[in-house]
Amino acid sequence: MDMTGGEALARSLVANGVSQIFGIPGVQLDHAADALYHASDDIAFTCVRNEQAATYMADGYARSTGRPGVAMVVPGPGMLNGLAGLATAYACSSPMLYLSGQIDSAAIGRGLGALHEIPDQSGILRTLTKWSGMAERPEDIPGLVHRAFAEMRSGRPRPVALEIPPDVLAARADVQVPGAAQPAPVVPDHKLIDGVAELLRGSRRPLIYAGGGVIAAGASEELRELAEILQAPVVVSENGRGAISARHPLAFDALAFRRLREDADVVLAVGTRFVTAFSSQVNTAGARLVLINAEAADLGEPRTPDLAVHGDARLALAALAEELRGVDRESRTAEFEAAREWLEEQYADIEPQRAYLRAIRAALPDDGVLVSELTQIGYAANACYPAYRPRTYLTPGYQGTLGYGFATALGVKAADPDRAVVSITGDGGFSWTLQELSTAKKYGLATVTVVFHDGFFGNVRRIQRNRFGARYFASDLVNPDYAKLADAFGVAAARADGPEELETVLKEALAAGEPVLVEAPVGEFPGPWHLIHEGVPRPVPQEQS
Repeated sequence: MDMTGGEALARSLVANGVSQIFGIPGVQLDHAADALYHASDDIAFTCVRNEQAATYMADGYARSTGRPGVAMVVPGPGMLNGLAGLATAYACSSPMLYLSGQIDSAAIGRGLGALHEIPDQSGILRTLTKWSGMAERPEDIPGLVHRAFAEMRSGRPRPVALEIPPDVLAARADVQVPGAAQPAPVVPDHKLIDGVAELLRGSRRPLIYAGGGVIAAGASEELRELAEILQAPVVVSENGRGAISARHPLAFDALAFRRLREDADVVLAVGTRFVTAFSSQVNTAGARLVLINAEAADLGEPRTPDLAVHGDARLALAALAEELRGVDRESRTAEFEAAREWLEEQYADIEPQRAYLRAIRAALPDDGVLVSELTQIGYAANACYPAYRPRTYLTPGYQGTLGYGFATALGVKAADPDRAVVSITGDGGFSWTLQELSTAKKYGLATVTVVFHDGFFGNVRRIQRNRFGARYFASDLVNPDYAKLADAFGVAAARADGPEELETVLKEALAAGEPVLVEAPVGEFPGPWHLIHEGVPRPVPQEQS
């Protein structure tokens, strides 16, 4: 069929189930934008105010649904602006397609000073993606889009990128558009599964450590079934929160691993990098270690597993459950109760952070999404926020991307307007993307955003006080009047002074069905952060309040 490259792109995206794109149009994307205009019945386009927000929103869309998120930007500065979100998506194994314009094909790599030209844009994209490609002809586009979705739907999900020069988008050709790329999970070796099953069958106190790969694979039911068969406690990592409901009697926060590993004889780590902030294997206290991961690189050094299975978490867990049904297990109730008591002792001093988290949890329905941030409430949430369903708790993972939260939450809301979404951020982080209040208003994205503010980059200031003799440097902030800021964008505003007020304000804001900015003034928080971060795969954050 005769069509332009732009039309080939739009039709290829529709063929792969894309119904939403986040981005900003520009001259190198004119023919793509025109094609999307004609495809507007199939694909909605959310125009953001900074390309960084486009990739954050695509990430939020992807991780809250499991469907690929798509961001589209102009080349050069536009592409560069979106890299913080791309890096976050890469760290968090998020399926995102980054569509980037290019300069005219004949000028690429020549340094002629074309509009938005930068040296080796393709090389930059290759460093932050699982796969990247560039179309040289209109007829190349459908195959490249198909390849991009095949990469996102196979093995470990991660961002991919596709560059299309403007002359290719404008050119016409006879183009054939294939059907959707199909999922291709990594099938685990059955002999290795047999070996893991034998090891677990002989164990008396197995312990499961579940990471974000369990959620990415849609393996929550398989995880729950295997845990119940083995009567094994399930410790969830930061990105694994919600892989098993926090209400389940076998579910534990990551901090509990330090207590439970002391008596464990086998640790089964699924869908996790299983390394500490210092790039060493998580300490298993002598227990035998089994790793299951769709990413082969996460099975080797610095890890020293007794058994390693390269495979999809859902397929592997289902196979293990099939092998182990009927095993005899004694009750471990007393052991688990003691572990929970120990955990509460460790958390005792994390107030009022936990009180704020209880308020948020009480206001959000079970399927509501909390998008956390690098804020004192967010650090506590990474340790002990109770998530009841998969894809209901999002963080920037090891990337620690300050300022990602608000825009990411908008992407979550765009994916499902009927879902309750709360973003928590500090006054430092919120300033990165506060202009996206415009986007929230324009598209009616009814995200509730809570800004905890104290006028400082809180962690930076505390470190400067405690380690550097109160020699404060660049850690103080000048903030806007948040109520006036919201009003300037036509967005509703509210204020919460303390946890009890926050619960009430959140319930009212979520019921309002419109974007709401909630300011929550706070003082300095105490908190034994060494208890939360020691031995788990994330460093002590050193950013904001």
